[in-house]
Amino acid sequence: MSFNHFDDKGQAIMVDVSGKQLTLRTATAAATVAMKPETLAAVLEGRAAKGDVLGVARLAGIAAAKKTPDLIPLSHPLAIHHAAIEFVTDTARGVVTVNATVRAFERTGVEMEAMTSAAVAALTIYDMCKGADKGITIGEIRLLFKDGGKSGTWQREEEL
Repeated sequence: MSFNHFDDKGQAIMVDVSGKQLTLRTATAAATVAMKPETLAAVLEGRAAKGDVLGVARLAGIAAAKKTPDLIPLSHPLAIHHAAIEFVTDTARGVVTVNATVRAFERTGVEMEAMTSAAVAALTIYDMCKGADKGITIGEIRLLFKDGGKSGTWQREEEL
């Protein structure tokens, strides 16, 4: 059984996962959003001009996990069983860390869904706060954890 990424002409193709076993796949990814501390204070106090920033970002991140195959051309459409967004805030530094966890009983991993989820939630925070703070920075989109499948468990040893 071959899991090649290219056809006989060297063209990229979707990896054939039909021979893989269904297993529970989990991935957690993170993205960092840095802003002025006063901007984050307004978000946390519900004073942002566009409303519930973190609530909308949570919904956007969950929706993004489900839409990953529409955005990443060679990713497989998966039946997502769980998607969740957690926000960790550092009010003194004005930093929000978006943690996105995705779970599915599938033949391939959910790392791209978790990373897309974290990225879109971070972009939503930016979009909803850009009027108050033009200097917001999104960075450090990274996989934190994955489990399931042949390769088993992987966890980032240290934060960036």
